[in-house]
Amino acid sequence: MSSQLDAFLAEVEIRAFRLAELRLGDTDQAHDAVQDAMFRLVRKYAHKPEAEWRPLFFRILGNRILDMQRAATLRRWLFLDNADPERSDLIATTAGPSAQEPEQRAKDEDFWWVFGQVLRDMPPRQQETVVYRLLEGMDVAETARHMGCSPGSVKTQYARGMARLRTRFGDRWDP
Repeated sequence: MSSQLDAFLAEVEIRAFRLAELRLGDTDQAHDAVQDAMFRLVRKYAHKPEAEWRPLFFRILGNRILDMQRAATLRRWLFLDNADPERSDLIATTAGPSAQEPEQRAKDEDFWWVFGQVLRDMPPRQQETVVYRLLEGMDVAETARHMGCSPGSVKTQYARGMARLRTRFGDRWDP
């Protein structure tokens, strides 16, 4: 594996994990999804130009997350598992947990937990759009390329996702 590919994977690892954890709601599954996406990128697309790695990687990761969500839905349906999902530590804030006061850290953890719940309740395409646009900061065109859809579809899905977030968070929502 080339040093450029190593550097790329190191650069996207934490962000990819956070995105996967938000969408899946499970730390172990998020690690598995990111690791699998990295292996698939290296195995199938290492020969591609470096400029193509980012969209390929996030497309692979998005597909892996959808596969895992479908499998979980099927398991719940088959085994009638209606238990509430366990609360997990979703996202460490940018400053890092040790740099925060305990009260602020608790508020942030509560916010991210509720945010993750709202995100997981969204349809998969809406979820993906909100993650790419809001958390990744991608523009409409870049999001459309990652998702393999039209810019109009991105705008529609993002508007619907943001409406769900505003409904849940009300006046406190300010992305």
